Amino acid sequence: MSQTRSISVEALKSSDTFPRRHNSATPELQTKMAQFCGFDNLDSLIDATVPKSIRIPRMKLQKFDEGLTESQMIEHMKMLASKNKVFKSFIGMGYYNTFVPPVILRNIMENPGWYTQYTPYQAEIAQGRLESLLNFQTMIADLTGLPMSNASLLDEGTAASEAMAMCNNILKGKKKTFIIANNCHPQTIDVCKTRADGFDLKVVTTDLKDINYTSGDICGVLVQYPGTEGEVLDYEEFIKKAHANGVKVVMATDLLALTILKPPGEMGADIVVGSAQRFGVPMGYGGPHAAFMATSHEYKRLMPGRVIGVSVDSSGKPALRMAMQTREQHIRRDKATSNICTAQALLANMAAMYAVYHGPEGLKIIAQRVHGLAETFAAGLKKLGTVDVHGLPFFDTVKIKCPNAVAIADAAYKDEMNLRILNQNTITVSFDETTTLEDVDKLFKVFSDGKPVGFTAASLALEIENTIPASLVRRSPYLTHPIFNSYHTEHELLRYIHKLQSKDLSLCHSMIPLGSCTMKLNATTEMMPVTWPNFADIHPFAPAEQAQGYQEMFKDLGESLCTITGFHSFSLQPNAGAAGEYAGLMVIRAYHMARGDHHRNVCIIPVSAHGTNPASAAMCGMKIVSVGTDAKGNINIEDLRKAAEANKDNLSALMVTYPSTHGVYEEGIDEICEIIHDNGGQVYMDGANMNAQVGLTSPGWIGADVCHLNLHKTFCIPHGGGGPGMGPIGVKKHLAPFLPSHPVVPVGGIPAPENLQPLGTISAAPWGSALILPISYTYIAMMGSKGLTEASKIAILNANYMAKRLEKHYPILYRGVNGTVAHEFIVDLRGFKNTAGIEPEDVAKRLMDYGFHGPTMSWPVPGTLMVEPTESESKVELDRFCDALISIREEIADIEKGKADMHNNVLKGAPHPLSFLMADSWTKPYSREYAAFPAPWLRAAKFWPTTGRVDNVYGDRNLICTLLPPSQDVEEQAAATV
Repeated sequence: MSQTRSISVEALKSSDTFPRRHNSATPELQTKMAQFCGFDNLDSLIDATVPKSIRIPRMKLQKFDEGLTESQMIEHMKMLASKNKVFKSFIGMGYYNTFVPPVILRNIMENPGWYTQYTPYQAEIAQGRLESLLNFQTMIADLTGLPMSNASLLDEGTAASEAMAMCNNILKGKKKTFIIANNCHPQTIDVCKTRADGFDLKVVTTDLKDINYTSGDICGVLVQYPGTEGEVLDYEEFIKKAHANGVKVVMATDLLALTILKPPGEMGADIVVGSAQRFGVPMGYGGPHAAFMATSHEYKRLMPGRVIGVSVDSSGKPALRMAMQTREQHIRRDKATSNICTAQALLANMAAMYAVYHGPEGLKIIAQRVHGLAETFAAGLKKLGTVDVHGLPFFDTVKIKCPNAVAIADAAYKDEMNLRILNQNTITVSFDETTTLEDVDKLFKVFSDGKPVGFTAASLALEIENTIPASLVRRSPYLTHPIFNSYHTEHELLRYIHKLQSKDLSLCHSMIPLGSCTMKLNATTEMMPVTWPNFADIHPFAPAEQAQGYQEMFKDLGESLCTITGFHSFSLQPNAGAAGEYAGLMVIRAYHMARGDHHRNVCIIPVSAHGTNPASAAMCGMKIVSVGTDAKGNINIEDLRKAAEANKDNLSALMVTYPSTHGVYEEGIDEICEIIHDNGGQVYMDGANMNAQVGLTSPGWIGADVCHLNLHKTFCIPHGGGGPGMGPIGVKKHLAPFLPSHPVVPVGGIPAPENLQPLGTISAAPWGSALILPISYTYIAMMGSKGLTEASKIAILNANYMAKRLEKHYPILYRGVNGTVAHEFIVDLRGFKNTAGIEPEDVAKRLMDYGFHGPTMSWPVPGTLMVEPTESESKVELDRFCDALISIREEIADIEKGKADMHNNVLKGAPHPLSFLMADSWTKPYSREYAAFPAPWLRAAKFWPTTGRVDNVYGDRNLICTLLPPSQDVEEQAAATV
C-alpha cells in the first residue's frame, strides 16, 4: 500500500538563493557564536550594539525586496544587456575600442587571483602585482619620455586636475592662474575647472595662439597631444616660451600615438598625463581605466598617487614595494599631495600586460595600422570632393568640414556607426585597433550620400603616404627591457601572468582581515556581466538610446541606494571613495554659496577620521578644525560643541565616520549631527563603515546630509590590488540640485532633482566607472532586503566573536556601552614594545608565515592592529586567523620570558621565504621547520612569501621606479639615478 506525503511550497522554491552563499553563518551557528559572546541570540547582540535611537524600521527595497536567485539574476542581466546597442564608435575623445587579448581577459580581468587582491601595503606577499605595476610605470616612462611615473590615477580628466594642482604646488601657490588650451577634451577642461575652485585657482580656456604670459600670474598650462579634434602639433617652441616665462607645461597625450610620435618629454613637457584605456581595457561606458602621470625626478615628492619602487629585502636581494609611503594621507592629512587613496591597479596591470604581450614592435604595428586607416579615410574623402578635410597632421582622428554634419551623422547612425559632431558644419572621425577596411568603405558610402563610390579603402591604401612631419616622428627606442620582448606567444604570457599571480596573496588563499577596508566575497555571479560585450563595448558619449540597459540599471541602483541610505538622490559619477569624499564636500560648498554663505569654509574633522578626510577638505578650500576623542575612543562631544559654536558664523561641515573609525557605534551621533545643524553646518558622513549600517540604521536617518559609499567595500566591487573603486554620493533633498553634471552628457542625481545647480564635473565620464556598477547592482538585487540586513548583523557577530576569542590574549582597545564592538575592532599591541621589543609590523610579517595578510596596521591608533572579518568569512576561517594570532602571542610570551632573544626571534625574522629556508646555512636561534610551519594547517596548504622583509628606508633613499636593466643591480641603478 503506497503512502502519500505532502511537499511544502517552500521545498519547491529555487535552490540557488544567494544570501546563504554570501553570508557565512547558518542560523544555528549564529546562535552559538552569539552565545559565546554572552548573548542569547544574534538579535540580542545587535540590540546591545546598535543604539536604539538610530535603529530604523525594516528596510524594504522597492524592486528587489525578496532578492533574485543567481539564475534569475543572470537572466535579468542578459535582459538589461540586450537593451544596450553596441554601435561602431568613431567618437574618440579619449575613449577607443580595443581588442582585450583573451589571455589577459580570462587570466587577469576575470581571475579572482588578480581582482581580489588588496593594495600592496604588505610587499612581501605582493611581489607579483608590484612587478606588473613596475612594468606599467616603465611603460609610461618609456612612452612619454620622462623618467618617473606613478602606478596609475583614476581617469585622464582627474589626472590633468592633479597635474594642475602640482603646478600650483611647485610654485608654492604664488601664481593663481592655470591656462587650458581649447584643444583639450571638454571633460578634462570641466574637471579641471571644478577642481580649481577649491584651490582658489583661476582657469582660463583659450586658443594656443592667444596665450599671454604678461600677467606673471600663470603657474601652468595644459595642452593636448594629439588634440581633441585630431591635430598633431609640434609644441617644442611653445614649451620653450612657457618655460622662459616661468610656466610649467602639462601635456595630455595618447599612449598608442606615442609609439610613432615624438614623446612629450623630448619636447620639454614638465608633466604628462593621459589614459591607458586603449591598451587592452574595454571602454565600459566610461571606466574603470588606468590614468597615468609622468614627470621628472625633481617633482617626485609632489606627484600624487602611488609609486612602486625597487628596494632590497633582509638578505640584500632586490625586492619591490610602494615607495614614499609616508605621503599616504593618514600621515600627511591635509598636507597630502592629494586625497587619492584608490588607484586603478587592476586596469594598470591589464594595460601593462597588453604592452608585454604586443611588445614595442607589436604596438608600433597597431599604431601604424590605425594611422594608416585614418590616412586612407582622409584620402578617400578628398577624392570624393564633397567635404573639406582639415589640413593639419593627425594620428587617428580626421576633422571634416561639411555643410550637412548632422545629416551625415544621422546617416552613419542608421548604419550603426557613431560619429562626433563638433558643430553644424564639422565632424570628427576617430579610428582604433578594431577598425577595418570594411568600416572605412561604409564611411565612404555615408559621406557620398549613399551614392556609389568608385574606389575602395583597400585600393586607396596602396597609395597612402605618412603625412606626419619628420620633426614629429619618434626616433627614440622604448620598451627595450626583456620583459617587453619575451612574452609574445599566449603560452609564454599565460605562464608569466601565473608566475606573478603565484607571488601574491589574495582572497583565493585566505581572509584579508583589514579594518575599514571590508575585503568580502566578490561573487562570481556579480562579476560575470562585467565582461559581456553589451556592457563592455559602449562609448561613454554614445547616444543615450543605445544604453537603455545601463540607464535602467542606474535608475534602479540609485533608488536602491536611496532606500539603503535614507537619502533623496544619488550621483554615480565619483569613481573612487576619495572622489566621493571630495564630491560630497563640494556639494556642501555649492549649497552654502547658493545661499550667499561664501564665507562658510570651516570643516570640523575628528582626529580619528579616515586618512583622506583632511586632504579632501583641503582640496575644497576648507579650513580644518580638529576635535579630539575621549578615553573610550568616541568623539569628544563637548569639544565638538565648543568648536562648532566658536566657528558658527563660518561653519561649513563636519566630516564623521559611523560607526566610528575605532569600531564603535557612538551613542551620541544624533546629538553630534544636531550640534552641527544648529550652528549652520552640514554633516558629511564617510561611508567607509556602511557595512555595519545597511538595514540596521542609515546616514539619512542618523542625521547626515551627504554620504559617499565605497561600493568596493560594502557593495562588493573587488579592490583589484588597489582599484577599481566607486564612491557615489547620496544627499538629502536640499542638496540634490548641486550634484555633479557633465559637459558632454548632462547628468544629475537619481532620481533627478529640480532646479539643477550642479557643482561642476567630478570625473571624466558621466557615470564614473560604469562598467563595474553591475557588480553592486547584482549584489543588492540578489541579497534583497533581508539578506542585506543579515549581512550587517553577521559582520557585527563575526567581529564580536573574534574579539571575544582574542580578548584573553590581547587587549581590545575600544568597546561600546554594552561591551561590544561594531563590525571591526582594534587589537592593542603597544605594550609589547616595552616587554618584548615587538611592533605591529613584526606581527603583520609573522602572519605571512601563517598564510595571512595582516590587519590594518597602526591606524587609526599607532601601535595597534584593526581587524574586520566581514560577513562572508566562515567561522572556520575566523578561528584559523584567531589561532594564528594566539600562536603569535605565545611567540611574544617566549621573548617576554627570555626563552627567545629580543632582537633575533621568529617575529623579527619574519617572513621566511623558501629561499631563506633552503639556504645552505641557517644561523637563526629557532628551527627552519618552526619558521615555516608554526601551525598544523600549513602542512596541507602553504602560501609562501617570496622575499624576506623589505627594507623601506633603503628604497626611499635610493628611489628607483622603473625596471632595472638586466645587467644592473639595485646599487648600480641607484647610483646612476642619483
